[in-house]
Amino acid sequence: MPSTASKASLEIGFGDGVARARLRASSEHEEDLKRLALKFRSGVLRMSGELEVDVEDLLVNLLALASWPEPATVVWDPQLAALATGSAADAQAMGERLDGAKPSTEVTPADVPQLLGTSWTGDLTEFQLRDIARLLSLRHGANFSVPGAGKTRVGLGVFQALRRDGVERLLVVGPKSCYESWLFENQQCLADPLRMQVYGKDNDPSADALIVNYERLRFDGVANDLGYWLSARPSMLLLDEAHRMKLGADGTYGAACLALGPRAKHRLILTGTPAPNGPKDLENLFAFVWPGHGRQKVIQAVGDGDLAKASQVLRPLFTRTTKRELGLPPVTTALRVVPMPPLHKEIYNALRGRFSARAAGAEADFLTLGRIVVYMLMAATSPALLSVGTTRYEPLAYRVPPLSVPDTSPLSALMRDLPSYEMSPKYQETLAIVAANAERGRKTLVWSTFIRSLNTLNRILGEFQPAMVHGGTEDRDAELSRFRNDPKCMVLLSNPATLGEGISLHHECHDAVYVDRDFAAGRFLQSLDRIHRLGLPPDTETRVTVLASEGTIDELVEQRLADKLLFMGSILDDPAVRELADLYEEPAIGGGLDKLDLQVLMGHLRAPAA
Repeated sequence: MPSTASKASLEIGFGDGVARARLRASSEHEEDLKRLALKFRSGVLRMSGELEVDVEDLLVNLLALASWPEPATVVWDPQLAALATGSAADAQAMGERLDGAKPSTEVTPADVPQLLGTSWTGDLTEFQLRDIARLLSLRHGANFSVPGAGKTRVGLGVFQALRRDGVERLLVVGPKSCYESWLFENQQCLADPLRMQVYGKDNDPSADALIVNYERLRFDGVANDLGYWLSARPSMLLLDEAHRMKLGADGTYGAACLALGPRAKHRLILTGTPAPNGPKDLENLFAFVWPGHGRQKVIQAVGDGDLAKASQVLRPLFTRTTKRELGLPPVTTALRVVPMPPLHKEIYNALRGRFSARAAGAEADFLTLGRIVVYMLMAATSPALLSVGTTRYEPLAYRVPPLSVPDTSPLSALMRDLPSYEMSPKYQETLAIVAANAERGRKTLVWSTFIRSLNTLNRILGEFQPAMVHGGTEDRDAELSRFRNDPKCMVLLSNPATLGEGISLHHECHDAVYVDRDFAAGRFLQSLDRIHRLGLPPDTETRVTVLASEGTIDELVEQRLADKLLFMGSILDDPAVRELADLYEEPAIGGGLDKLDLQVLMGHLRAPAA
């Protein structure tokens, strides 16, 4: 690198975009820059003498810079230079790993206690010792172990071992639900705990560790502030529930994480669902861990479609503890297809006909298609949901207004004819399942995407004194405590967007019902693990029932989730995930109530309290 006194022929630094690099050439080298631009797939000449490329593209094609006529006068941004140097070293190490060679710095499980030092007081299982050893053998790493395998403790152990090598700071980015676990493990595992705090306005400058939630990264200045904090001392950046940034540079969270990545000396990701929607998710996660080469390795491994082979190729780059290694008893997962009443079916088909015309030509409009999906999921569950829309407590992607239907349309007439006592077959089936479980003294966790559906179920299941937790619940802890501890409270109602992560219910509940599901495979897997986690007695019978309305979008969701779970289970070499792709089908049991029963029930629910 030339001294500051010499004139730079080319300056290479970060661009305006978080994942972009900017190359500025002196005036006499503008033609050289134009020729260089042709060697980068993402190269864009913004103005005379200025080229922007994706950082990843730059790192993959560093050799292209060898053609620069005056290499001695090329000036790099120090952080980007360190990233380029590290990327080259990582590429070599990854190549050796994927070729089956053991690195010279291979760590064994037997080495881990000494590396952790006498300050470490936390117990570690054999698989946790193995996972820590594997991650320490790589400069950066990924832990794809299932929920309940103690990924937080493993991540803290990796950082503790790296402190011996001069790594001084830890930044954890995760959902709010992870705070409690990190703060607890810090106190539980270290005789001299880290000075750890949740990121806020007044951060302790001497803090060893900061925790920040993904949502906070959207605010102006937060990513820059955290970037300076990471850069000030040798640091480790850890993404907890890293699937939150699976969109990579195309998503707000992913873009911020990719911007922070180069500022850290070590990068580690934790998630039990690394590829919920297919290989693109895995590409983006690996691009964070190993900028410039991680994405390429995934593309190469998965390219020919042989997932068993791809799993073996990529296995040296991540560690995973499976459910079978945890020694959990099996879970029985069943699909119940329920027929719709004639009027319900007629409304659904009319809605489908109306939306088929709207969707034509809107294939690229994800907002429009997303709303159509939400309305169709509502119609498959209960047409009454269409008239009221969603609430402000649903995630943004699920918020839709009441369905606007012209008074003169056939759909409007059908919805007016919907009897007030018409109860959705899904609600009817849920009532039957909960009643049967309650009779056996078993509590039930009921999932539904929509809060208004939860509210309806709260009334229908009133005799079982349900607890309910969603985005608008004021005191979640109180509701969870009631479900856990009150013997009369036999039902917990929630949506996966709220309770799908970070909560354990496996000691109190062994039955779950999905009134509906969306296309999010990762969220489905995460929610399953609320009642199927480490610590279950070996004779525990865990049962999960998925409800689907016959001939509706539910069947499409089932097929797409099966495809995603099959991919994820194959790429992780995890039979337990693959088995979920083929749900056992069993008959519905809740059809015994006739129309008069339903009319009396709904009339009772509408009656004012005495």
